[in-house]
Amino acid sequence: QVQLVESGGGLVQAGGSLRLSCAASKMIFSINNMGWYRQAPGKQRELVALITTYGGTNYADAVKGRFTISRDNAKSTVYLQMNSLKPEDTAVYYCKGTNTYSSREYWGQGTQVTVSS
Repeated sequence: QVQLVESGGGLVQAGGSLRLSCAASKMIFSINNMGWYRQAPGKQRELVALITTYGGTNYADAVKGRFTISRDNAKSTVYLQMNSLKPEDTAVYYCKGTNTYSSREYWGQGTQVTVSS
């Protein structure tokens, strides 16, 4: 069964940085578009950043210039480097994989990011 396991969340002061990782297992990582989403309390889950199988990227306007998504196909891992963090970035961050052949989606369990002011 496919597993996506996020790590790297935590508590950080405003202006600080965190690097999230999402390790995939039992999937052909290279054929999956990968994304990071977040959900704050009382809000809907929203897209943060996407990276395609070819390395193309897309970001939510709220994080452009501050966050960077990357992937290492050899390690079956996708990363989210988050700089200049703001209190409004506080949320549970989820990793998602989308198989480009079957369109099947896979979600991780989430990791909490809390930014204090």
